[in-house]
Amino acid sequence: MAVVTVLRGVSHGRLPLLPHSQLPIVRPGNIAYRNRPNVLRVFARYSQAQDLFTSRLQDRLENLPKLVEDIVQTSLSTGPRGALRLAQGVQAVVGVGSEWLQDVSKTAKSSTGLPTQLQLGLLSPLYLRKLFERMGATYIKLGQFIASAPTLFPPDYVQEFQYCFDRAPAVPFEQIQTILREELGRPIDTVFEYIDPTPVASASIAQVHGARIRGTGEDVVIKVLKPGIEDILVADLNFIYIAARILEFLSPDLSRASLVAIVKDIRESMLEEVDFNKEATNVESFRSYLEAMGLTRQATAPKVYRQYSTKRILTMERLYGVPLTDLDSIKSLVSSPETSLITALNVWFGSLLACESFHADVHAGNLWQLRDGRIGFLDFGIVGRISPKTWAAMEVFLQSIAIEDYESMASALIDMGATGKDVDSKAFARELEKIFLSIQDLDTEIIVAAARDTSTNATTVAANVAFDERQMNALFLDVVRVSESYGLKFPREFALLMKQLLYFDRYTRLLAPNMNMYRDQRINVVSNQRRRNIYQ
Repeated sequence: MAVVTVLRGVSHGRLPLLPHSQLPIVRPGNIAYRNRPNVLRVFARYSQAQDLFTSRLQDRLENLPKLVEDIVQTSLSTGPRGALRLAQGVQAVVGVGSEWLQDVSKTAKSSTGLPTQLQLGLLSPLYLRKLFERMGATYIKLGQFIASAPTLFPPDYVQEFQYCFDRAPAVPFEQIQTILREELGRPIDTVFEYIDPTPVASASIAQVHGARIRGTGEDVVIKVLKPGIEDILVADLNFIYIAARILEFLSPDLSRASLVAIVKDIRESMLEEVDFNKEATNVESFRSYLEAMGLTRQATAPKVYRQYSTKRILTMERLYGVPLTDLDSIKSLVSSPETSLITALNVWFGSLLACESFHADVHAGNLWQLRDGRIGFLDFGIVGRISPKTWAAMEVFLQSIAIEDYESMASALIDMGATGKDVDSKAFARELEKIFLSIQDLDTEIIVAAARDTSTNATTVAANVAFDERQMNALFLDVVRVSESYGLKFPREFALLMKQLLYFDRYTRLLAPNMNMYRDQRINVVSNQRRRNIYQ
């Protein structure tokens, strides 16, 4: 049979790996019986390898037109801005490459040899992060995506790219004014009687300015997309997409790692974040949830002024308050910080199913104790969407945390993750127990500052909390690392949910140190039927 298979391959025009003169001729009479099985195995392996090669080649040829079409369409949508970004990219590579060469030169003088960081060159976490920062907004956002997706990227890269969350330099106010005039379609002073030229905040893609609406006197904030960011994003993301498509074409094994799917997820997520119409919809959806659940006296999100908002600018009600980590200021606003935390937890947990999307970035800058006693949810640029399957497993997972049932926790994670092999759930449970017990050892640094008023001689003491983001991510990475060792891969929404739970864990340590947020009866960690049916 093996010989027949080889001949069949040749008769159909398949090129053999050896010329005909080098192919062994098999005749029953001239081969000892004891050697015949070995010869047959050689021919079988040869045939299988040839068939596999031919099959892969045919698959690539079939996919080639689609690849070319994708590249052409993506290149056309990029336009001339692609050439500019290419030049900027070369400049960035040269700059970071020079830094790497200098570091190599310094280290080469020692006898210890080059560390791994330098051996990897520009692909190492440190130099790749520096390259991303030089490349600007798109790559900074990509770095933030890497830092927020430990289920997809190696731990060293996730930790290094935490630095991409640092404050970005502000754009001159004159450029912001130009964008406002273009988007409003009329003189700025006909809409706003005042805009503070000093930004309230500046991020990689946008910056925020305080303002007052003419006529009504309402205080608002205006979120403005930085000039040129959209063109840069489109050019960069298209380039990354083409690179991923070509890599998958050249190495089909990468398709198993879903490289193109990951890039598509990144592209959709980032382009959605720069479309302020979508962010406005996210805010309004959350406000509708609060109204439907009767929670408007406990929590709020900024009112959106649609008439003064476009894809590039977002005008919202200005909320006044303090971050949920400013303990002393919170005590001056409410009698029980613990009650405020419980409210924040219940509102956020309730939104997981009642809203189409959930707030996926509840760090201290986006979760405030307002002056009127309510909890304020700010900045809905990053949201998550949770599938029913993930949420069903997540409910079991959260319940198991509450009762410290690590076997149920392991089972929930197994149900949530994708795996192609059987998992030893008991061994997995023991590993998880070690990790979650280590949460108790995490340090929360309380910063106490005292100030004296010279006129009254009174002393004010303020307490705040310093979050170690790297420490929080290291904890989550431990969960991911152990899970992956058992062959589990989690959906991205799991990473987003876990990140928010870690934020709330830190708030709990500051505002209610004696409370267990998974066991406390005042907190509705899992959904109830009313939340399930709210929009049906």
